[in-house]
Amino acid sequence: MKLYSYFRSSAAYRVRIALNLKGLSYSAVPVNLRQGEQLEAPYRSINPQGRVPALDIGDTILTQSPAILEYLEETHPEPPFLPADPEMRARIRAVSAIVGCDIHPLNNLSVLQYLKHTLGHDQAQIDAWYAHWIRQGFDAIERLIRPGSYAFGAHPTLADIYIVPQVFNARRMDMALDAYPNIVAVDAACSGHPAFQAAAPDQQPDAV
Repeated sequence: MKLYSYFRSSAAYRVRIALNLKGLSYSAVPVNLRQGEQLEAPYRSINPQGRVPALDIGDTILTQSPAILEYLEETHPEPPFLPADPEMRARIRAVSAIVGCDIHPLNNLSVLQYLKHTLGHDQAQIDAWYAHWIRQGFDAIERLIRPGSYAFGAHPTLADIYIVPQVFNARRMDMALDAYPNIVAVDAACSGHPAFQAAAPDQQPDAV
């Protein structure tokens, strides 16, 4: 498998974690979002949306991290990202959706660039926007997860795959996380897991 990725992309970070948890080997192909490589014709031929990640599985290319994560879970069920219990699966999916549907889309690089270059907001306003949506999501996640040691028990789940990259983003923006001890505890547990360690942005070939 070949993963088109950018070291600081939250969506690509999720897929790296997932591939590592499933024990799947892949080669990383960096796509420099800051230099706009994702919008150029060569990459658009891989992913028409011009975003990362994209996962080349040999006979086709998969895009959008939620779809890729579902594919990995369906084709490589061990270890599972979701438990057997339907109610717990729904809870885990809800936490994942808070990050994937509510926080991350509003803080995506393309959104931040639109705020700056099209709407004319200064960096302080953009930083405030960024922090607002993280806090709004984290306020809910903090109350929904039950660390032990991971977000929903003794093993990593889909929720952990979503939470860790978002914590990385918050720290990169120098956000205080004192109000989120559960989230911090989950991130700490994941930081000791080899799959998360290998997926970390500073471990990627394009890390700068």
